[in-house]
Amino acid sequence: MSLLIDTDPGCDDALALLLALESDLDVAGLTTVAGNAPIEDTTRNTLALLEFLDRDRPVARGAERPLVKRQDTAEFIHGENGLKGELPDPTCEPIDISGAEFIVEKAREDGNLTIAAIGPLTNLALALGIEPDLPEFLDEVLVMGGAVYAPGNRTPAAEANLHADPDAASRVLQSLDPTFVGLGVTARATIDPATLDLPGRRGETVESWLTYYPEDVRERYGLEHSPIHDAAVIAHLTDGILTTEERALEVDTGEGPCRGALVADEYGVTDEPENGRVATDIDVERFREALGRAIESAV
Repeated sequence: MSLLIDTDPGCDDALALLLALESDLDVAGLTTVAGNAPIEDTTRNTLALLEFLDRDRPVARGAERPLVKRQDTAEFIHGENGLKGELPDPTCEPIDISGAEFIVEKAREDGNLTIAAIGPLTNLALALGIEPDLPEFLDEVLVMGGAVYAPGNRTPAAEANLHADPDAASRVLQSLDPTFVGLGVTARATIDPATLDLPGRRGETVESWLTYYPEDVRERYGLEHSPIHDAAVIAHLTDGILTTEERALEVDTGEGPCRGALVADEYGVTDEPENGRVATDIDVERFREALGRAIESAV
């Protein structure tokens, strides 16, 4: 399996990349998107993470804003410039094509590409505009996004990645038969840093990612530890930690508090065909084992 990761680092993105690059996954490249921070920061963070992990992968700078809506970012959660901790300065530059173009190029080249989209879905929507036959070149699309079985974390109904660009999310849902890994399972994807050996300054940086939620935010959601949302997607690829079910799905692209909400027809009341999958359960212990192994290997 060849994997492309579309990302907006972000502390949980950082841990997702760590897990992917410390595993046996064949990571063919990364695309960046504005989300947790502006595109300049998410791109720099991705390059710095590769430096931190001593890995060399092509990185394509992607979309700098949503298709339609005003851009929101989340430095108040992830820290200044979108990523906490001490990272080296990047020594590499992004490649000379856009994120959307790189997705199309790698998909055509591979013919059976898996995409893990752990940020807003703008790049994937733009890639579909470039290559309408993109679905034919993809094996699987996993999305960290949605809040079918939980309240939202950006509005009462919407999760942050889908709320960031609901129009792109709707386009992706219409064409790519994605699997959405949402807050109903990722809120349980936590790990206690005290259970890990995190020596030295590298360990301090990783610990800052594991504890990135501000205390008041954790209290609001009743969380003991920070959820590592995006790493749940990668852990499913490495260790099969999720249970998923087919559903008829729709992304609300209207105005108001439900904009960006992922809606599932749980009981078939609309007679709409199933057009995607949603994660309904997570093996938390296997998640912790997978991420813990990767972290201790990296530090």
